[in-house]
Amino acid sequence: MNNTLKFIVSIVIAELVGIIGSFLTMPSIAGWYAYLVKPEIAPPNWIFGPVWTILFALMGIALFLIWKKGFDTRPAKIALGIFSFQLALNLLWSIIFFYLNSPGAAFIEIISLWLAILATIISFAKISRPTVWLLLPYLLWVSFAGYLNFAIWQLN
Repeated sequence: MNNTLKFIVSIVIAELVGIIGSFLTMPSIAGWYAYLVKPEIAPPNWIFGPVWTILFALMGIALFLIWKKGFDTRPAKIALGIFSFQLALNLLWSIIFFYLNSPGAAFIEIISLWLAILATIISFAKISRPTVWLLLPYLLWVSFAGYLNFAIWQLN
């Protein structure tokens, strides 16, 4: 497979997780989530879509950089497994928070997600250093999302 196709597939894989998560999230935004008490620094709802689209694109680019180096080594296979696990946890958070309307359980889960993102960054860095800079905004945003999640849980 040539690099252009690898790049496209990598972006699609990451963005697909975001699309699935948004289908689970959108009904709650106008319903359950709209009535929650939120901390003062909570951004407006419209900001989440563009931010997550960018973050998933960055994840896809990071995946591409790893794939371009090859998945045939043990470190690459481990990195791919950790990356896949954190993508699953990302989707699971949307299910728990928005679909199941459970901020407390979602907060516990987002801690696991944060650790999985950190593990992804560490494992990717061993293969391609630029991936650190691509995934750092994701870690920072999930840190902020963790704060928002905790605050919403406590306020409600």
